[in-house]
Parts: sequence; structure tokens; C-alpha cells
Amino acid sequence: ADPALPEPPETCDAEAEEKARRKFERLVKERDEMGPVNLRAEIEVAEAERQIAAIEAEHAEIGTAIAKLRGSIGHLNREGRERLAQVFVQVDQHFQALFTRMFNGGRAHLALVGSDDPLQAGLEIYAQPPGKKLATLSLLSGGEQALTALSLIFAVFRCNPAPVCVLDEVDAPLDDINVERFCALLDDMVRETGTRFLVVTHHPLTMARMDRLYGVTMQERGISRLLSVDLRAAERLVEPERMAAE
Repeated sequence: ADPALPEPPETCDAEAEEKARRKFERLVKERDEMGPVNLRAEIEVAEAERQIAAIEAEHAEIGTAIAKLRGSIGHLNREGRERLAQVFVQVDQHFQALFTRMFNGGRAHLALVGSDDPLQAGLEIYAQPPGKKLATLSLLSGGEQALTALSLIFAVFRCNPAPVCVLDEVDAPLDDINVERFCALLDDMVRETGTRFLVVTHHPLTMARMDRLYGVTMQERGISRLLSVDLRAAERLVEPERMAAE
């Protein structure tokens, strides 16, 4: 017999036997509830520990990457604020000068509103045409809004010119005097920035100031034709006849 196990009594009374039986049944029930023995438990525990270690390593790497990204974002935001502040001052200066030229007087300026952070702030345009009170853009008339918007567009182009700019009927709300001012400024912008302006217009004065005209006509129903006229070449052709007539 195993010396570690107690020797069973030679005799036992009914009460002790019943107590032993109940204990045996309880132990059998606990054994059955435990289910079958998993012989791979040790291997599975080792595998789970390896997976946990890998996940913890990935978590640490992700934390490091997040910290680097936050640092980069902070650097970009600081640089963005500095550049925006510099460009805003330049655009505002050009805008003030162009507004006064377009209106032949008056004054205007730009303002960042809604936040102390330039990256989160909105832009408000304040304008005072000659003889009127200072107001926001929304309170101006249609023609005044068009001239103010053009002043802002050209101010941006003076700071950072683009190769091409498309203006779609921006002269529609303007009278003849303001159309002439617009065209004169457009000529100056071409010389200053080298930008090619594509102007969609129905105004005769604007068309007369362009270098080349493109038109679409429909001589036959359902068939459109594109026409092109080089105004400068046409002027050179008729110049001798005009001088002869004079």
C-alpha cells in the first residue's frame, strides 16, 4: 500500500459509511463537471502567452507611432499657422489696394473671425464703397459684391499666381464703367502674373478687350460649331484700311 494514503479502517459504522459515500458522490460529480482532461493545455498556454507577448509588442509600437504622428501633426499645425498668418497679411494688403482701384476709392479689409486659431477661423470681408458705410460682403449690392470678390481673387493671384484662371460671367452685374475697370485690371494681372485668363462673357466691352474669342453657334438644329477669332490679328488686318480711310 502507498504509505502516503491512510489505511482504511477495518470496521466502520453506518454513519461513517454514509458520510464516506456522500463525499465519494460529491467528488465524482466534481470530477465529471471538470470535463475531460486537456492533454494540450500546456502547449495551448504557451501559445497564448506568445500571442499575448506579440500583441503587447504591437501595442507598444502603435503607441510609439501615435506619439510620433501627434508630434508631426503639431509641427505641421504650427508651420501652417505661421504660413497662413504671413499669406493672410499679404493677401489683405493686395486686397485693400485692388479694392480701392476697382471702386476708384473706398476701403476694405479682411478679418479672421470665430476662433483665435487661424486654422479654425473663418474669413470675413469688410468693404466700404465710396459714399457708403463699412459693411460685410453680404450687405453689398450685386455689382459691389462682384467687384469685391474680383479684388479678393486677384489679390490671391498676386501672392500665388496659377497658370490658368477661369472667370465665368463675373462682369454680368457690372455697368460699362466698371467693366472697363475690370478689363484694365485683367490686363495688368496678365502682365504681372503671366496667368492665362479664360473669361466667359456676353458683354461686348469685355469681348472687345480679349486677345481671342471663342463662340459656339448652331446653324443647323442639333449641330453646334465652335468659332474662333483672333482679335489682335483681325485688328492688324483692318488697320491699313482704317488708316487709308482716314
